[in-house]
Amino acid sequence: MKRTLGFLLVVTLFLVSSQTSHAQRFGYIDSEFILQKMPAYSNAQAEVDKLSAAWQKEIENMRAEVEKLKKAYQAEEILLTSEMKTKRLEEITKKENEVREYQRKMFGFEGSLFKKREEMIRPAQDQLFEAVEKVVRQKGLSFIFDKSSRDVVMLYTDPRHDYTEYVLEELGLASKEANSQGARPADALIDKPEDIPPLPEAATENSPSKNTKPASGTKKPPVKKKNN
Repeated sequence: MKRTLGFLLVVTLFLVSSQTSHAQRFGYIDSEFILQKMPAYSNAQAEVDKLSAAWQKEIENMRAEVEKLKKAYQAEEILLTSEMKTKRLEEITKKENEVREYQRKMFGFEGSLFKKREEMIRPAQDQLFEAVEKVVRQKGLSFIFDKSSRDVVMLYTDPRHDYTEYVLEELGLASKEANSQGARPADALIDKPEDIPPLPEAATENSPSKNTKPASGTKKPPVKKKNN
């Protein structure tokens, strides 16, 4: 979904920028953060999770049936003829193949879950694209990038170019105070200026003054007494 979202955002922005003749301006948004704030997206995701849980339950029941057949075969194997053993084993193999095929059909690449997610989340994505296009036109931007897309590597982002809040305003989801970012992935790159260590100051500025009094608690060297 992120690849599709990133691609469509880039296409939208190039179409908008092609109609402008002034100096190019750019910005970025966090589409994943915005989507998490959208009720349409949250509701769609909840429905997808329900479907996923229901299909997973069906698969578990099918596997339980296979295990039941296996245990029955093991318990009766000594009493079965060679022909009966072959027939029972073929039945078990057939059931196992049915479970694998159903799992692939439901959860495999471009399976039912993938298609259902795309179908149910598309309305929220369309709303996001429309809001982004409005912000691009209002702010006179030529380019805007998606910070959450894996297709775009952003090693550093200046908060001045973050238009996420403007898009949230267009969607009617802006808060009185700036929305706080959600948890970032553990392997995400650090992009906050305050996280960058400061440059070392000049040695003269760090060197202590000659008149500086010793810190409290430090011991003074013992004074030798003269012999009378």
